[in-house]
Amino acid sequence: MYENEVKKLQEMIDDSSNIVFFGGAGVSTESNIPDFRSADGLYRQSYKYSPEQIVSHSFFVHHTEAFYEFYKEKMMFLSAQPNPAHRKLAELEAKGKLTAVVTQNIDGLHQAAGSRNVLELHGSIHRNYCQKCGRFYDAAYVKHAEGVPRCQCGGLIKPDVVLYEEGLDSGIIQKSIRAISQADMLIIGGTSLVVYPAAGFIDYFRGKHLVVINKSATAKEVGAELSIAAPIGQILGQIVVSQ
Repeated sequence: MYENEVKKLQEMIDDSSNIVFFGGAGVSTESNIPDFRSADGLYRQSYKYSPEQIVSHSFFVHHTEAFYEFYKEKMMFLSAQPNPAHRKLAELEAKGKLTAVVTQNIDGLHQAAGSRNVLELHGSIHRNYCQKCGRFYDAAYVKHAEGVPRCQCGGLIKPDVVLYEEGLDSGIIQKSIRAISQADMLIIGGTSLVVYPAAGFIDYFRGKHLVVINKSATAKEVGAELSIAAPIGQILGQIVVSQ
């Protein structure tokens, strides 16, 4: 399937030397991590509070126990493994074709696959800090803690993830915009492009080839040279990376 689309994508990748990948939750669905906005995503499920409420800064502060109950069950998937999309992107970087992965995901699967220059717009479940003393804790400690995870000093541990009502890291924003603006090819994958300001970053692309790989239509019309409505791992897994 998708022979013509994959052939075209292969030609574009072969023609490029500074590729940047911009990805969202759809990149990790093939690793059995649910996304948010698809038909069976988290935002379509019923909870006492909406997912947007639960993963907000104010909810974390005022309903910490309920936050962690949802967060541990629905956002921490420590047994998930990289899929063909993650692995192919790491291979492209290792061969010097891809210069950066800009991701909205917090699962760390790009790094697990071997990618080195990963710009995490929304942070990572793998970094957690005591709000009192700053001590670091890994994801396993938070996942397996009973109830609200606490530091040895008694302080509250907070994940290094960007919650609603919190701003993105300005340094990561600048690096992401710089990488996209300097790229000769931008591959957008697994994102509906509705979360701002991240979705606006693609407006800085001035390169030659723009590709969108996403199972459903993207909310933002980007004028892509090539659009493929398919699971991203299935598509990227067919790409051959030349020297």
